[in-house]
Amino acid sequence: MNVWINGEQRELQAATNVLELMTELKLPAPTLLVEHNAIALRREEWPGCPLSEGDRLEIIRIVAGG
Repeated sequence: MNVWINGEQRELQAATNVLELMTELKLPAPTLLVEHNAIALRREEWPGCPLSEGDRLEIIRIVAGG
């Protein structure tokens, strides 16, 4: 299945929902904000948010510092 992540098309290996996608991409969930098809998701919504062909995701990593 192909989805768009931060403006780039990407073929998914096995992920069927947003949580599985974050695992597949090896991204640290506590530092991420995810938007799925223009809807911002809370982390607890990730497992219940299925992915479909052509979905668009924006993934933002939060970094703190001074």
